[in-house]
Formats: sequence, structure tokens, C-alpha cells
Amino acid sequence: MISLKGKVVMITGASGGLGQTVAEAFSRGGAKVVVVSRELAGKFAKELVGVQADVTDEAEVQRLMKEAVQKTTRLDCVINLVGGFAMGRLAETDASVWSRMLSLNLTSAFLLSREAARIMSNQGSGRIIHMAARAAVDPFPGAGAYIVSKSGLLALIKVLALELSGSDVKVNGVLPSTIDTPANRQSMPDADFTQWVKPEAIAALLVFLASDEADALNGALIPIGSS
Repeated sequence: MISLKGKVVMITGASGGLGQTVAEAFSRGGAKVVVVSRELAGKFAKELVGVQADVTDEAEVQRLMKEAVQKTTRLDCVINLVGGFAMGRLAETDASVWSRMLSLNLTSAFLLSREAARIMSNQGSGRIIHMAARAAVDPFPGAGAYIVSKSGLLALIKVLALELSGSDVKVNGVLPSTIDTPANRQSMPDADFTQWVKPEAIAALLVFLASDEADALNGALIPIGSS
């Protein structure tokens, strides 16, 4: 097992089906885990540090980072799992849906990346890892706002990795196919679940990317799951 002993890892969007699996994996690896969600009550083990925050809001993200560092003294890795999905062809997409997808999938990532990069640059090291989507590089019709917002996230990862090049702050992205969560099974009951990527597989990849073994990776966009 990869050891993360001594590392402080923040996981945003931690209350979802994927987030809870990821938090457990990092805790088992020895990391001090800060879990972030809009709602925290009763969802996490007592050894995890919980911070409630809306990461689409600039002031909330700034408060979150300040509070997390006060509680843990440093920040070695941010795993950003925040995101949302909406169906709809672009010609029929309401502006409110467009704004919501950008807010959940892109603005949140920008705010978290900016604040984390400032902290990590000052301390001399860090890892920022975003959950993107396979659809961002292999789009399909009927979910335009979602796909465009996730494509923007890929650009954010690449630009930030370039801007932080030369430091020991690395930025990478994971591009899963459909994730096998209870929510996805409920929304797509007729799908073949055996073709979906398991949360445990994603968690294992994230643990690797957060570890010292992944020092050579920066700006990587890593697909996982069936194409």
C-alpha cells in the first residue's frame, strides 16, 4: 500500500458516493484527511477533519482554506471531486442550467486551485487533483453545458500546471467514464453497471497521484474506466 503518512489531504465534494470511498482510502493510507461538503453531519468517521463550505463561493473557499490550515498547519494535496451533471442539447439549454454547470464544474475548481496554489507555493510543495470527465475529450450530444464546463476544467488544469512549472506544486486531472455510484444506478437503471468504473479504482489512482511516487506527473489528464 502507498503510504501517505504525514500528508494533509483535503477532499472536496466528500459527501457523495465517490467522495466517501476516496476519503476512506486516503485515511487508510495514513493521511490526515480534511473532508469538505455543504453538509457534513453524520457522514464521516470521527478521525477525519470536517469543514462545511460551498466551494462555488469565493469567500467560502477563502474561509475554508484558512480554517483547514489552522486545524492541520499545512496542506499537501487538494482532491477536488465537486461537480454536477445536466442533460440537454445546447439549443434547448436554459441560461440558469449553463451557469450552474459552469459554477459547479469550473468556477469551484478555479477558486480551489487559486487558493491552494497560494498556500502550496508558500510552503514549497503540493498536489492539486481535479475530477474531470471522459466526455470532455470524447463528447456526446445531449449534455452540452456539462461537457463544455468539464472541457474548461481540462484547460484550467493544463494552464495551472504550466504556470506552476518549476515549483514542486503539481496539477493533474482524472477523466473517468461513468462511475458506479448509487445515484448513477438510480438515474440509469437499465445501463450495464459492469462497464462502469468502480469508486475504489478511482480512489486508488488518486492516492497514487497524491503520493511521492507521482512526482514526475504534472498537467497529466488520466482516463480511467471503459471508453
